[in-house]
Formats: sequence, structure tokens, C-alpha cells
Amino acid sequence: MNNEYIDITAYEGEGYKPMIDYGSWRVAILRYCEELEIQNLKTMQKHNETDEVFVLIEGNCTLFAGGKGDAVGEIDGVKMEPGKLYNVKRGVWHTHTLDKDGMVLIVENKDTGDCNSPVKSMNEEQLEQLYKVYGL
Repeated sequence: MNNEYIDITAYEGEGYKPMIDYGSWRVAILRYCEELEIQNLKTMQKHNETDEVFVLIEGNCTLFAGGKGDAVGEIDGVKMEPGKLYNVKRGVWHTHTLDKDGMVLIVENKDTGDCNSPVKSMNEEQLEQLYKVYGL
């Protein structure tokens, strides 16, 4: 294939990796990493300037939401299904856990980063809710 017309990329590493940036958008891959194991989740993040779309490609991923506002609220979650699009709305606290085979496609604004995506720690009660939603 002539790469003048089509870029082909892949990512086999661990964690989050931006793959393609164009105009105002970014496509990234999220794969298993130890910090995203359920027992290691301690924080949630929200994006103040973008929705974030997740698509499960393979393996398993559970997506958690903690409401909107200045602090993380009540925890809810969904076990993702392959091929379905999950749109986390702008300003919603969220996190996720993947199994070792998990791979998720992410679409977000290209300028999404620490400057517009605050992180908050979950308290013990919220962590218990997270584990309950996950099924522990």
C-alpha cells in the first residue's frame, strides 16, 4: 500500500498511546497496564473541553462514571461490549479497567491533556462503590 494515501499504524505496548492527530481530533489506543487493574484505581478524571468516545476492540473493559461537578459523585459503570460506542460527556468524572487482553479505541479532542482534564482521588466509600459495580 502506498503510504502517501493511507497511513497504517498499530500499537502493541501497554497503556494509552495517541495514534493519529488531525485538525482538532485525536484517535488513541488504550491497552492493559498494571495501573488500570481494578485494585489499583484510585482516581477519576474529567475532560472540561471534550466528550471522549470509547470503542472496545478486544478483551474486556469496564467504564466507570462518577457524575459531574467539582468532585467525584456516586459511581456507576458499564461492562463494554465490542463494537459499541460509549460517549463519556464533557465534564463527567470517569475511569476504566481493562483485562490483559483489553484494547480500546479512544476519540477525543487533540488538545486534551492535563491542563484541561483534572484528576480527583476517590474516597473509601467511592472505591467500595467502584468495586461493587465491577462485581467484587
